[in-house]
Amino acid sequence: MIQRGNNRAACFFADEDYQSYLDSLLEGATRYGCNIHAYVLMTNHVHLLVTPEADESLSCMMRYLGSRYVQYVNHVYRRSGTLWEGRYKSSLIDSEGYLLTCYRYIELNPVRAGMVENVSGYRWSSYGAHALGQADKLIQDHSCYLALGATDELRHAAYQSLFRHQMDEASLKAIRESVNSGTALGSERFKDEIEATLARSVRLGTPGRPRKKRIDDVTRQCDLSLMRK
Repeated sequence: MIQRGNNRAACFFADEDYQSYLDSLLEGATRYGCNIHAYVLMTNHVHLLVTPEADESLSCMMRYLGSRYVQYVNHVYRRSGTLWEGRYKSSLIDSEGYLLTCYRYIELNPVRAGMVENVSGYRWSSYGAHALGQADKLIQDHSCYLALGATDELRHAAYQSLFRHQMDEASLKAIRESVNSGTALGSERFKDEIEATLARSVRLGTPGRPRKKRIDDVTRQCDLSLMRK
């Protein structure tokens, strides 16, 4: 999912706003069957990593979330009109080799933006749950994360080790291009599988005619919902 403030304007103004968004996100994810694996809330955009349980789960959750949070902001700040910039963007990712890279992409956003020096210093992300064991009712652990270790302590240590170095430019570019173009992020085999499922192209430079069709929960599939900063 991709969601950015309209004209890149702020969509969060105080701590209470971030919390209200997370509360509404939890309600929407529970109601419509979306598993949230990672997130970060920035001042004017949101990154989410989501696995929808059904073909309409993500769009229903986002409609619910958009309505609830916009109503909240308009009421609290006595404003009217749109808050978000158009429809969210999303792309499918191959969890084998790519999922944890996307975790890092999402949670390192405040560091890349210069808001904090260390990823642990940002409050409104899922890093605390993944690396420090902080309670977060929103997070549903993906099997790739669980495979990092046999115990919580081992998983936390392994996850922290992934953040010892910044992401390389090639990975950043690949994720951003995938999200902004709506193409798949993964191996050629993965893209072949997704194209067979969707009956359309999911590669850059090879446009295909979309055909509405249920997306089954392929073993290596998540929905990547990001907001390029």
